[in-house]
Amino acid sequence: MFGKCLKLVAAMVVAGGLIGFANCAPVAARQVAGAAEAKNCDRACLDGFVNQYLDALVAHDPSRLPVTKYVKYTENGQHLELGDGFWRTATARGPYKLYIEDTQAGEVGFFGTMEEAGQPVILALRLRISEHKISEIESIVARGDMAVNGAKNLNKLGKPDPIYMQDTPKSERVSRLDLINTANKYFSGMQMDNGKGDYSFLGNDCNRLENGMQTTNSKTARPARPGSYSAAWGCKEQFASGLLHFVSRIRDRRYLVVDTERGDVLAFGFFDHEAGNTRTFQTPDGKTVTAGPVTPWTWEIAELFKVQGGQIHRIQAVLTQAPYGMGSGWSSWQDSMSDIPQW
Repeated sequence: MFGKCLKLVAAMVVAGGLIGFANCAPVAARQVAGAAEAKNCDRACLDGFVNQYLDALVAHDPSRLPVTKYVKYTENGQHLELGDGFWRTATARGPYKLYIEDTQAGEVGFFGTMEEAGQPVILALRLRISEHKISEIESIVARGDMAVNGAKNLNKLGKPDPIYMQDTPKSERVSRLDLINTANKYFSGMQMDNGKGDYSFLGNDCNRLENGMQTTNSKTARPARPGSYSAAWGCKEQFASGLLHFVSRIRDRRYLVVDTERGDVLAFGFFDHEAGNTRTFQTPDGKTVTAGPVTPWTWEIAELFKVQGGQIHRIQAVLTQAPYGMGSGWSSWQDSMSDIPQW
């Protein structure tokens, strides 16, 4: 039913709007249920579940967790038994911690550093709380050289950007759907970007971290080379270059953790690079460019947006390579291959 519900608003989403979606009962039902479950679990309560989860993870003991009978656990898109995978190899919590609380829906997100077999890694986590028990666990563990260096950088920073913890003035707060709509413009604008779109949804102060490394406004980035964009550029400049065109599709876009008080939106999805002839395209200045991965490539990603005044001001992402075309383990095959947003 959820997939059918999404198709009803496909045209509006493509046009950049989500108006009318509130009449879609199956989706609304999840939010109503979430509100009922969450009413007795405030920010501290939600954060407490995250801390309890991480402590149990390091202890390799899932029996420490209050979970529902049919709790579901995925790690890097794979449905695993609770206690398997990272549960066997996590050795310590790191100092970097960023919590995203959705008290309306009973969901909480977390970005943080961990240690695994003596190496730093980055963890993205989502928990759904039902009647004061954990019913859903979704995790992405970013490993490898890029994540190791990024985790070290996050540990050096010590704390997340305080903008994520700042409340939006009450007079400026908007609905969940408005926040999701703004965040979704980022994915739609990047997908097959031609540099000619309306990028006003990106604030002039927009900055982005990916796996702990600054990928916009970087003072240490190499100067732009012909045919490639630069991490020294700002968000708008990167989009306006048209050099993100090789991101063929951003799909399985799921917006499950939304903090309307702070304007934080946590999304999960996949970035596909189809390679082949999609690597060659024209930039706005008429130049023909060939760029992007030379073989089919997919990134699994958890991406956090700070939204205020209809614009994105900060972005932070945790990502890892996945088998090309893989799904999240939370969507049907049809929805996992679609770029229509879900929540």
